[in-house]
Parts: sequence; C-alpha cells; structure tokens
Amino acid sequence: MEARAILRNARISPRKVQIVLDLIRGKDADKAMAILKHTPKAACEALEKLMKSAMANAENNYQMDVSNLYVAECFVGQGPTLKRIRPRAHGRAYHILKRTSHITMVLKEKE
Repeated sequence: MEARAILRNARISPRKVQIVLDLIRGKDADKAMAILKHTPKAACEALEKLMKSAMANAENNYQMDVSNLYVAECFVGQGPTLKRIRPRAHGRAYHILKRTSHITMVLKEKE
C-alpha cells in the first residue's frame, strides 16, 4: 500500500529540487518533515506542502498510520519551460528559460 502526491508545474528548476529530494529519500516521514523545515533552500517550501499532502492522502484515503510512514520514492521531472527574452546592447536579445518541475512523492508504511 502506498500513498502518493504529485505537484505539477512548480516554478522552480528541477536541479534545485533534486538536491533537497536527495536529503529526504528513504527517511521516516516525521524526520523528512523536520529536514524540510530546517533546510534553507527554495524548494523546501513546496516540498513541505507536498509531503503534508501525501501524509494526508495516506491517513484519509488508505487508513495508514502516520507515525509508521517513510519516503519510499521521490523524484522530479522537467515540466514545460517558459521562454522569455531579455533585451541587450546593440539590438541583441538573450533568451531566459524559466524552468518548471513535476515533483512526485510516494510514502509507504513500514512493515
């Protein structure tokens, strides 16, 4: 039995999210939540919200015990990229790529 939560089109680069996901993969849910609360990274805010959603899904949809949950899987994929143009000197233009992420978190109950 697994509980899953998915965040789509998060306005943060997948590279930045991957660093934080590596910190919490395989950890107990409460320990992972503490890591997210005290890590000064931009991705932590969105991941904390996603973790709460996955825990709520586990409790309400699958009747799992929240104290026995752990982060079984968490991964990030690239979402659609917003393309913007920045004007530069001598009539040139630089491209700015505003990247988005699709983040998936799966929680399972310890045996």
